[in-house]
Amino acid sequence: MTRLVIHADDVGMCHGANQAFIELSHFGTITSGSVMVPCPWFSEIAEIAAGDDSLDCGIHLTLNAEKKHYRWGPVSTAGPSSGLVDEHGLLWRTVAEVRRNAHPDAVEQEWRAQIDRALAAGINVTHLDAHMGSALAPEWCHRYVAVGIDYGMPVLITDSLAAYGPNRHVAGPDEAQAADEAIQSAAATAREAGMPVFDTVLETDFSRAPHERADYEAMLIDLDESFVYCAFHPNAPGGAEIEAIEPDTFHVRTDEYGLFATDDWKEWLTNQPYELASMADLA
Repeated sequence: MTRLVIHADDVGMCHGANQAFIELSHFGTITSGSVMVPCPWFSEIAEIAAGDDSLDCGIHLTLNAEKKHYRWGPVSTAGPSSGLVDEHGLLWRTVAEVRRNAHPDAVEQEWRAQIDRALAAGINVTHLDAHMGSALAPEWCHRYVAVGIDYGMPVLITDSLAAYGPNRHVAGPDEAQAADEAIQSAAATAREAGMPVFDTVLETDFSRAPHERADYEAMLIDLDESFVYCAFHPNAPGGAEIEAIEPDTFHVRTDEYGLFATDDWKEWLTNQPYELASMADLA
């Protein structure tokens, strides 16, 4: 039987992301989520998650601040020599820039700082995953698994780059083979440590134009893999928040939230021949 994790990425990025994660988790159409510790709305979700054991909450390890005007810096005391930050002292916009500039030791230090801050805030951290897939870059994906082992937290990983839906951020076509080999090796280490290794990671379609129907049924029907992870991005609308942060694609996030909050979607999802699972269930 397929075990399906319906995951909310980018929690903590803004109030609407937090609202969507909480509401949809309680409603039953999101089974897990992960927080971006460096982001402005982390403290809100940390306070809520620390007092709500029903929320399955991981850490969306963050090395990028990709938005045009809405950005953030590292949690660690990383300076320019770390290679983690741009000329403004903020995290790089693209994974390629992180890979070109960041020192692997500084990357690991930043991950650990984010984990430690979440734990200190009282979050029962169930897993680690990667904003924009940055932790799966070949320069440090083994460190990603090693950090998870050290903290006793499973990491999101697949056996191949192709199976990881957000892979377009990780490596260009000319680097795909090297990145794939690194991920395969890291996944083998994760499996040896008893972590779940996912057969596939599906992702929100951010290329969808406004008013174009999103076909989530087609994405999720007839799955035959054992472990499937859905990296979705629901976000509640309102207050010109996500609408201002992401003017070209906010509709994708708010439409996803609107769909997942309906009784029809919940009925369809729960009538599929899958076992809906949280990351804590798979640990």
